[in-house]
Amino acid sequence: MALHIIIDGYNLIRQSIRLSFLDAGDLESGRTALLESLAAYHRRRPQHRLTVVFDGWQGGELRQTQDLFQGVKIIFSRRGERADEVIKRLLNNERQRALMVSSDRELQHWADRVGAAWVEASRFETMYLNANSNASAEGEDDSPAQGTKKKGPARRKSKRERLRQQRLKKL
Repeated sequence: MALHIIIDGYNLIRQSIRLSFLDAGDLESGRTALLESLAAYHRRRPQHRLTVVFDGWQGGELRQTQDLFQGVKIIFSRRGERADEVIKRLLNNERQRALMVSSDRELQHWADRVGAAWVEASRFETMYLNANSNASAEGEDDSPAQGTKKKGPARRKSKRERLRQQRLKKL
């Protein structure tokens, strides 16, 4: 099953050391660097749909605008609407097919509520966007190494967490 990866654009930029440095100088250069990284990821994993959402609520258009950059869909929220509301709408439509990238706790709780998976912005960047760590990220798992000793059900992750880990492995 292909994933629809929904990215909170400015959240990812501000969580990244490299992108936040570019963003501090010029907002457009931070966005461009993020889009180029996402386009490179999309070339490696073309089966996943990528949507990045940016805030346009303060100085944006009166209507929500969409664009496409090398296979990555870009959405700017309309004036008066935050990107979080657009992301919530997308998550509500996609549900189990969605994987949200954001460090925003409110959005993470919303993703849990609708059955979507989520990953912290900084973790997504270090494990999946950086080309150097791509090979090591393929087989990496958060669970401790399996030993010969039985663990029992007390150490088993919840069903929701196991489904979330399953979706993250598809990245």
